[in-house]
Amino acid sequence: MRYRISHLTRYRYGLDVANCYNLGCMSPRALPWQRVDSSHMDVSPMPGTMEQRLDFFGNRHVFFHVNELHDALSVSVVSEVEVLPRPTEDRLGESMPWETLLVWLETARDARGLQARLLRTPTRMTPVDPVLKAFAQDVFAPGMPVLEGAWRLCHRIFNEFRYDPGFTTLATPVHTVLRQKRGVCQDFAQLAISALRSMGIPASYVSGYLETVPPPGQPRMIGADASHAWFSVFDPVVGWVDFDPTNNMVPGERHVTVAFGRDYADVVPLKGLMSGGGAHELIVEVDVMPLSH
Repeated sequence: MRYRISHLTRYRYGLDVANCYNLGCMSPRALPWQRVDSSHMDVSPMPGTMEQRLDFFGNRHVFFHVNELHDALSVSVVSEVEVLPRPTEDRLGESMPWETLLVWLETARDARGLQARLLRTPTRMTPVDPVLKAFAQDVFAPGMPVLEGAWRLCHRIFNEFRYDPGFTTLATPVHTVLRQKRGVCQDFAQLAISALRSMGIPASYVSGYLETVPPPGQPRMIGADASHAWFSVFDPVVGWVDFDPTNNMVPGERHVTVAFGRDYADVVPLKGLMSGGGAHELIVEVDVMPLSH
């Protein structure tokens, strides 16, 4: 599938802003199953400084500094990508038993092994502890292939938790999500990551977009899509495989990958600092438009 993705972020401030420093991570990344034909960021007012860099994980970040008085800020990213099928769903049973994976990681010294070891360490947003470990172990039978266990964990979150966009914020701990059994895609992804890492299994946070399909007979609503999040699990045989617990599926052609890291903090779509501004209003509009082949 080919898509044109528009991601617009607009701020309106109660008072003038003298300076703002921002870091954006909204451009899809090139992957074996994803080709990025173009991606461009427009900022208004025009920044005095604007530069790109790749982070440790290969995600594309754009830094910009607006150094003129302004009472509004607009950041628009338009990308065109082609997403191909991923032949991974039928290979979940080929992965290592999860106990064997833990032994393999102890001696792994190549680049992919070292990255996998990094992605099983805790962060502030994805802690590890016995409670989270027990939540994961309920679905991991002895000798089970690690990716099959991750798939069962994905099912469990989908079946036992309620999608509730009004319940959590960016700062809600995963333990609250676990107790209350509700949250949004970011919460479900970070809960799964915390549970898997508590078992010693490498897992990463993935940000991106999901093409939404309107009900039969209803038109697409431009700008009504949103950023999405899911998680990925490492196996030395199959590689990194993604799981979407919000929708109970292995991501495919409708999922567009932007970035991955340890948790949400590594891949925030837009963050920054400003001088002045007072109270502000934020509007975000995302549109994932399918294109003809």
